[in-house]
Amino acid sequence: MRTIAVIGRKGGSGKTTIAVHLAIGLHLRGRRTVVADIDPQRSAVEVLRARPDDGPLAVASAGPKLFTLQVDMARAGNDALVIDTPAVLEEDVAQAVVLADLALLVVRPTFLDLAAAARTSDIIRRLRKPGVVVLSQAPPARGASEAPAVVRANEALRLLRLPVAPSVIRARAAYQTVVEGGRSTEEMTGDPTAALEMGRFCDYVDRFAFAPRRGIIARSE
Repeated sequence: MRTIAVIGRKGGSGKTTIAVHLAIGLHLRGRRTVVADIDPQRSAVEVLRARPDDGPLAVASAGPKLFTLQVDMARAGNDALVIDTPAVLEEDVAQAVVLADLALLVVRPTFLDLAAAARTSDIIRRLRKPGVVVLSQAPPARGASEAPAVVRANEALRLLRLPVAPSVIRARAAYQTVVEGGRSTEEMTGDPTAALEMGRFCDYVDRFAFAPRRGIIARSE
């Protein structure tokens, strides 16, 4: 079983939206998936319990209980455990990273998000965990030209010394609308651009997380 910790250190980063979409995306790709919601708001649990179809199991948990949950879910034959972490509880975030096979650091293209991400990337590197930065809530590109905020963010993200996911998650109303019914944009037809964007992201994470364990590691130099 692979464990993926989804981390966003600033409120409104889109962390839970990405965690839910990723969990559903892994389910759609044939992975038996569980979401461990250790965010006190329990938003991921509420979203997935509203899902009308088969999908990921959602479990409310907490940092100190994660190891036991991880062992139980692995023994039950699950393929993936997605941890939706809190934004402010440092110990719970650290525990999630310790147990993770992959840490996804969700960052908006803003100064405050990038500053917070720098501190978290240090934790990921110290623990020698594979990590990927996900640029979220980004403004749409204008034709072939990327938005200036995204260009600046990508330049700043190089300092984190972590890979950046090639699929940027844009600020789209569809992401918020579909999760209200426990769905992913991949399952809906109203916004094909959002479906393609999220599909590419989930494909990337699926390949990254389920690659041979020694195939990709976070850079620590």
